[in-house]
Amino acid sequence: MSTHLDFPFHIDAHGRSATTTDEDHVRDMVEQLLFTIPGERVNRPDFGTGVLRLVFAPNSPELAGAVEYTLQAALQQWLPDDLRVERVDVRAEEGALLVSVAYVLLLTGELNSVTVERRTGP
Repeated sequence: MSTHLDFPFHIDAHGRSATTTDEDHVRDMVEQLLFTIPGERVNRPDFGTGVLRLVFAPNSPELAGAVEYTLQAALQQWLPDDLRVERVDVRAEEGALLVSVAYVLLLTGELNSVTVERRTGP
């Protein structure tokens, strides 16, 4: 089992840099990939999905399809050594964009998932 810095970075109860498990680290990486805009990271300018650029786009099945395709490609490009994508599901529902990623953690072989929701409006 590896030790990874927790994301977002913070100090633990012992005054040290907080760490996390392999499973949580991969989950954090999926969320970082989803919310990082390409060009935002200096040493990895292609890292990210650009989904945040779509925040003000009208919520629609087309938006959901674009996010699904973009995320699937980014996961395969950036995290192939950590996970195998089982399913990416993006739904546009009444003012919300729901993103769900099911994946197998290659280190343990266990099925995990991440679900993120983006709401439009107040």
